[in-house]
Amino acid sequence: MNEWDAELAELSHRKELGAAMGGEERVARQHTAGRKTVRERIAQLVDTGTWRETGALTGTATYDDDDGNIKEFTPTNFVTGTGAVDGQRVVVAGDDFTVRGGAADASIHEKQVWAERMAGETGLPLVRLIDGTGGGGSVKTLEDAGRTYVPYNPGWDQVVANLGRIPVVSCALGPVAGLGAARLVSSHVAIGVRGISQVFVAGPAVVEAGMGESVDKEALGGIDVVARAGTVDVVVDDEEAALAAVRRVLALLPPNTATLPTRIEPADDSRRREESLRDLVPKDRRAPYDVRCLITTVLDEDSVLELGRTFAPSTVTALARLDGWPVAVMASDPRVYGGGMTADGADKMARFVDLAETFRLPVVHLVDQPGFVIGSAAERAGTIRHGARALAAVYQSTVPWASVLIRRVFGVAGAGHRPHHRYTYRVAWPSGDWGSLPIEGGLEVAFKRMLAEAGDDAQRVKSEIAERLEAVRSPFRTAESFLVEDIIDPADTRPLLCEWVRSSYDVLRQSAHRDPKVQPRP
Repeated sequence: MNEWDAELAELSHRKELGAAMGGEERVARQHTAGRKTVRERIAQLVDTGTWRETGALTGTATYDDDDGNIKEFTPTNFVTGTGAVDGQRVVVAGDDFTVRGGAADASIHEKQVWAERMAGETGLPLVRLIDGTGGGGSVKTLEDAGRTYVPYNPGWDQVVANLGRIPVVSCALGPVAGLGAARLVSSHVAIGVRGISQVFVAGPAVVEAGMGESVDKEALGGIDVVARAGTVDVVVDDEEAALAAVRRVLALLPPNTATLPTRIEPADDSRRREESLRDLVPKDRRAPYDVRCLITTVLDEDSVLELGRTFAPSTVTALARLDGWPVAVMASDPRVYGGGMTADGADKMARFVDLAETFRLPVVHLVDQPGFVIGSAAERAGTIRHGARALAAVYQSTVPWASVLIRRVFGVAGAGHRPHHRYTYRVAWPSGDWGSLPIEGGLEVAFKRMLAEAGDDAQRVKSEIAERLEAVRSPFRTAESFLVEDIIDPADTRPLLCEWVRSSYDVLRQSAHRDPKVQPRP
């Protein structure tokens, strides 16, 4: 017998109590709702044998009055620790919905703050598995405490600081409200699961009591609803896919802002030429094409992870690899508003450029930008104000930048296709079409007086003017004056970008050597 056997037995017993979470009945209820428990999620996410929990003994206990032995134990509904995800050590912070529905009145705030601080200050990526409110609890706690309080968010300084120092990936894995929703969106990539997850500031009962609006959880904050609002960036159909998306994001980002992204050995040929791209853009300038076909053809096969597909859909953003190197990809979808930039699209672009800048991801911009979306609705949305913010993000960026001018580049929005004040790589396709305004929209304004004086001959005069302008709109005329650096065969787009990305990471490594805070990775 060891003289500490009793204490070691007590330790083992308490860990068993904590591992039981909210008890068999509530665990069964979680499974009936089609959701895994927090511990099942963590086991599925991290590499086998790597999980090291912190705070497993934290909770609320009651003791026997006679011998002082523990009678009951309710663990805190927040589980955290470290583990490896595909070999990369991370901090995982998970809500336990089986204990008070994930509400903070069943948790100990210091534990959540510790997880944020540990991740940020040790340079480890943070994965939040959010399932519940995570806020101040229900009004019932007021009676239990005998007082109320002035709201505050413990450790929010760490939440904010982490956005500038480590990758933060959050998953909505159940009903997420209040502070839980704020934790979800305070991340670089937010993932939601269709069917089992909802996200809202306040749930249906509170909305009905406060606003008189009767609405169910799915209509109020179903994942497809909030994805269209930009609240979540990736939508998946089940928890397994959500955790797989976490792994993909972490693989495409460095572990912290003091290191560079990591290359993997690509299975795709960097010299691959795609002659199919020659036929991608129709001769009819008003005809759309499949921009995602372009993206997946140019980037490494099976490497593209699109972010925010249903939010501001005319603006396309994605993380991907090019010759094995992580890059940030932007494009426009000509099937939505012709690819024009909306107020939401400008916000999406600004946030994405900031993400690329934070983690030193070279930007690949596949440009087909007809300009800002116009009209009374666009003016009411403050499109130009949001657009100016997107332009500021582009001009504030310092990462390597490549722009491929696929087709249209018009107006102020088109001018944001690169930071013009510094060297960037830029080429155009023969389908390039650019200027202050498209001829189709600008001719009648520019020649208004002449057309008015033409009277019955206005249509003939308009056709003659259009024919003269067509003769000078050729991209080859622009190249003659070196106003575009090069025009390329579309089939060569991938090989040229692969050359560029290799030199871009050379530049990033050189910059890292000059910055003692940044450590280059292989």
